[in-house]
Amino acid sequence: MTSTHDEREKIWALIKDARVAMLTSEDDGRLRSRPMVASQKHFDDGCLWFFTRADSPKADQVKREHQVNAAYASAADNSFVSLSGEASLVFDRGDIDAHWNDMLKAWFPDGKSDPNLALLKVDVHQAEYWDAPGSRMVVAFDYLKARITGKPPQLGENKKVDLG
Repeated sequence: MTSTHDEREKIWALIKDARVAMLTSEDDGRLRSRPMVASQKHFDDGCLWFFTRADSPKADQVKREHQVNAAYASAADNSFVSLSGEASLVFDRGDIDAHWNDMLKAWFPDGKSDPNLALLKVDVHQAEYWDAPGSRMVVAFDYLKARITGKPPQLGENKKVDLG
């Protein structure tokens, strides 16, 4: 089953303002996570794009084990997204140009011409999201209602989406 355009739009809407993902990869049988900022391009291609150094530990990790996860959390919006898929390193100058912005110079002072610059592309295969009401009053009311009725709170939408 493949996702619909609306499902991709929903996922994009939940992650586009979250900015920082915790990207998890495997390192000799152990999971390692680190904060990463994805390119703010649209999610229609079903991929996340992160700039990295070609000689970084995470680059070595995804060369050995391609499966990764990127998790986003927005406490302000009460939304959470987990995206899993296959990572690969991309050195294509066209892709680098397409995803580059000048804020990246803080991490890559030599800019787009840095020979150690690479993109870590994540072809997202599956997503799961939790989208709860943003208002603390609504959440508090749902918890109070649950305590009174003995039924679990209904804190929004949870859905698994097959992306590829």
